[in-house]
Amino acid sequence: MILENINSPKDLKALDIDKLNILSQEIRDLIVTVVSKKGGHLASSLGAVELTIALHYLLDTPQDTIIFDVGHQIYAHKILTGRRQSFVNLREHKGISGFPNSAESAYDTYISGHASTAVSWVQGISEAKKIKKNNSKTVAIVGDGSLTGGMCFEALNACGHAQSDCLVILNHNEMSISPSVGALSNYLVKITSMPVYNRIKNELESFLDHFAITKKLTIKAKRFEEALKGLIVPGIFFEELGFRYFGPIDGHDFNKLLPTLKNIIPLKGPKILHIITKKGKGYKPSEDNPEDFHSASKFDVATGLAVSETKDGFGEVFSKKLIELAKKDKRIVAITAAMPKGTGLHLFKEQFPDRLYDVGIAEPHAVGFASGLAKGGIKPVVALYSTFLQRSFDQIIHDVALQNLNVVFAIDRAGAVGEDGPTHHGVFDIGYLRMIPNMVCVAPKDSRELEDSLEFALSLNSPCSIRYPKGEAYSLGFDEKISLGKSQIICEGKDVCIIALGAMVKNALNCVALLKGEGISALLVNARFIKPLDENLLNYIGNNFKVIVTLEEGNLACGFGSAIAEFFGNVGISEKVKLIRAGFPDEFITFAKREKLFEIYGLDGASLASRIKHVLVNEILLQK
Repeated sequence: MILENINSPKDLKALDIDKLNILSQEIRDLIVTVVSKKGGHLASSLGAVELTIALHYLLDTPQDTIIFDVGHQIYAHKILTGRRQSFVNLREHKGISGFPNSAESAYDTYISGHASTAVSWVQGISEAKKIKKNNSKTVAIVGDGSLTGGMCFEALNACGHAQSDCLVILNHNEMSISPSVGALSNYLVKITSMPVYNRIKNELESFLDHFAITKKLTIKAKRFEEALKGLIVPGIFFEELGFRYFGPIDGHDFNKLLPTLKNIIPLKGPKILHIITKKGKGYKPSEDNPEDFHSASKFDVATGLAVSETKDGFGEVFSKKLIELAKKDKRIVAITAAMPKGTGLHLFKEQFPDRLYDVGIAEPHAVGFASGLAKGGIKPVVALYSTFLQRSFDQIIHDVALQNLNVVFAIDRAGAVGEDGPTHHGVFDIGYLRMIPNMVCVAPKDSRELEDSLEFALSLNSPCSIRYPKGEAYSLGFDEKISLGKSQIICEGKDVCIIALGAMVKNALNCVALLKGEGISALLVNARFIKPLDENLLNYIGNNFKVIVTLEEGNLACGFGSAIAEFFGNVGISEKVKLIRAGFPDEFITFAKREKLFEIYGLDGASLASRIKHVLVNEILLQK
């Protein structure tokens, strides 16, 4: 087995092409085996195996720099750079990350997980090397889906203008997470409208019409025209930006990939190599359904079927309720950024194909677009993962909240997302949304309250966000009608008050049960609203409890607990109470299963009960 002897990129350089082909299959076999047991980003990594091998074969990494945009395709790179044996612990706590991680290896230049970033980074590194008179090479690998991001276009323009010495490899597989929107196919519209292209096209058509006297020849003529378009159009686009364009070539064929890379890597200035790959390459279930294997759960290798049947997640609950409301109100539309399936909106699309807008990997545009829809009297619902909503911060403030428009932000994967780690945890939305004027922020405790929250949000005349977690949906009971800024008392108590936000109500219920077994009576409040706060209830709590606990699945800095502390300080209650703020600390949260993260950071029921008991016994009772 060749792979057993590959412990660093240097071990590749003695292999001939035939052995590289064998190595490719061995890497794919390992990736499929591990991901089938651990879950992970399968299709993208399978599609980039030959490219990754070729780059490490020709470059002198890590002195030469390789940057993977997003990082979904990183697995072969990890296997080749000294992490083959630890790859079996992929995405496990204290194992190796599923994304590039500079703390894990010198071969990983960045901690990355968001799209459209690599060209900016690679230009910066290239210019830094120029200043230091460092002649090592700099390469970015960018998927066609990442081209839909404005940051990528900005970077290409800047890189071409500065003539920065770097190679950008455009890995074109016609998919990002969902099928690409607005990438290579859409820019053809602009290019094919140019006079130079149309002059060539018109002259070609006249020539072909003159000679195409049979149907058979007409078909061949059409194919020739399409081939000509493929030849000249991508090159025109990138060369107008200041890049030298090469390709497209087969990204799975070492006989084409290696000599092409060998020839263009030494060239100075900005270069684009356009390669064509197949997402999911080498594993048929993934080739046939790359979207399903983008971020795969555990599956049976022989069949490609998931190991366990999955129930509806919160995204599906959200989408089904949105469908119900949209049937009654034709003004309701949905917007997502290249993730209709991840957000559950594929269900909405089945019912209302003309009322779902997938804008591609372009979150700032998604929010700006929603602003225009709302200004035009439509009721847009923008469904994004919390970690990706961060990218549209300015648009939320300027385009939506400043205009006081009724745009609803459905924030999926809010809180800890588990094995995807720090680039994907949705722990910052509480802090950056609650400070925005006109914004109403809701955090439902369960699936039933999510449905009610969506209906409530669409009834407002202001922007509103609704945050909900990753995972299977559940109902806790305790149903009660939602009113603006009103919390809900779940159970009465006298020794301590726990104010739980959103999904943390479930953990708080476990905590309350454990405290009851210790003879401690807890008042449990379902906060429901991050903003506005239930000031009347907070005044009551502050004047009747000496120990108050806030519980949130988010970063404590600027979070929900901070909002409570600010309120108590403003009304003069803070000196009377012991306020315990439970949430994630001011650091980037590691990767592990969501439940494990709760244990690590003391947010599970048992840890909370122990902490509360310690405070009550050692701090409060001793004062008596």
